[in-house]
This record gives sequence, C-alpha cells and structure tokens, in this order.
Amino acid sequence: MGPGDRVLDLGCGGGRHAFEVYRRGAGIVAFDRNENDLAEVADMFAAMRTAGEAPADGGTTAETVTGDALDMPFDDGSFDRVIASEIFEHIPHDTAAMAELYRVLRPGGIAAVTVPSWLPERLCWALSEEYHTNEGGHVRIYTRAELEAKLKATGFVIGPHHHAHALHAPYWWIKCAVGTSDDAHPLASAYHRMLVWDMMNAPRTTRTTERVLNPLIGKSVAVYLRKPCSGSAESTG
Repeated sequence: MGPGDRVLDLGCGGGRHAFEVYRRGAGIVAFDRNENDLAEVADMFAAMRTAGEAPADGGTTAETVTGDALDMPFDDGSFDRVIASEIFEHIPHDTAAMAELYRVLRPGGIAAVTVPSWLPERLCWALSEEYHTNEGGHVRIYTRAELEAKLKATGFVIGPHHHAHALHAPYWWIKCAVGTSDDAHPLASAYHRMLVWDMMNAPRTTRTTERVLNPLIGKSVAVYLRKPCSGSAESTG
C-alpha cells in the first residue's frame, strides 16, 4: 500500500497499524468505537505531521471515525485496503462484521485479517477465566479453518496466511497464570521488558527464534483476502 490507496484500519485501538500506513503515504481512516483511543490516535497523527513523519505533499490524509463495526458510516467500496487486526474475536456477531468489511472494500481490494491463534489462545483460556470473561474480552477461539470458512462464505477469495508474534505468547501465558491485571508481577514485568527491548533493537537472535517458533506458537494468525471483481474468479495467491 502507498500513495493513492485509501485504507481502513478497522478496530484500530491504539493506532499502531494506522500510523505505519500514514508513514507510507496512503490515506488512512482509523475506525473504532472507543473515543478515548481515537482521540490519542488523532493526536499522534498531528504529531507525525509536525515531525515530518508523514508525506509533506498534502495529498495524504489521516482521520479518525467513531462507530460500530456492524454498521459503518462508509459507502460501498470506499476503501482499497482494509486492516482488521484482532477484532473479530471480540464481536459476538462476527459474520455480520465480516459482511460490513466486504461491503466497504472495493471490488479487487485486499484485506488483512488477524485473530489469536488457536493453541496459544486455548492455553490462555485454560489458565485464566478473567482473560476471556472481562468486558470487551474475547468471545470465541478460532481455528484458521473456521475463520477462513466464514470469510469465504462472506464472499472473499482466501489468499496466503502466516503466524506471527511467537515471543508474545509466553508473556500472555504468564499474565494469565499470575493474574491478567498484575502488571507488576516480577515475572510478567521482566518478560515485558524483554519484549520492549526486542521491539526496539530487533536483534538477529530473537528475530530468528521467533521465525522458527511462529508456526508452532505464533500468538496471531494473519489471513489475506481479496474481494473479487464482479464476475471474475481471481485468487490472492
């Protein structure tokens, strides 16, 4: 994605993906129902413009929109790309949200959907009831086959997939074991410091370790999709 693309970050949360899209010069809409999160995202967009981290030609836009994933305030085919990162596991009517994603994506457009991987998530549920019963928490555990089947039934052409963030899975297992709200626990705190260090430095050793472990315990699975052009039988592969 890049200049000329209009991108929706559906359920943007803190805006990590939206900021990267903005840096790449695409027009970005950060969409979420949490107004407090969106206010912080808007502040960061402004800071990026001031710091010169966004394209300076004035043609790239970044905006925040509040709303419901089941009834988005956008016209059909409004976006060239859609990112839906770790949201469908929170939505009871996930197929309705998938249908909305399909609606707002233009024919031929590409979407990236991620959800927690089955095994790491199953262990989190087994270790902590609080993890999946708190307000706004996860309401289901997907297998990749279930996720792809629901997306295919919506109309998407299913493309490649991969697993990611294997080093994050043990952190969440620790959190579930010691208490999901206990950020100060020595083991959880130490592991979190390691993750921050790893993200800031990206040393070859941990990057290689994570690539090896991703297919086994990657915390997330990402699936790439295409909305077919009318009357075509295309593939994302």
